[in-house]
Amino acid sequence: MDESVVRKALSWIHERFEENPETNRAELIDRASRQFNLSPLQGEFLCRTLLTEKQDIKTASS
Repeated sequence: MDESVVRKALSWIHERFEENPETNRAELIDRASRQFNLSPLQGEFLCRTLLTEKQDIKTASS
């Protein structure tokens, strides 16, 4: 797996999410997957990573 491309995609998603926190994460992942030409496995990694981050944020704010 090309980690640098995945890191760029993850960074891109975080930037978009900071601009608009109400943005749909699944939509951002889909857009990033197409923009950075990610494999299905890389897209799944982004999903898992972002889901974990979202759960960590919820836990921290509770």
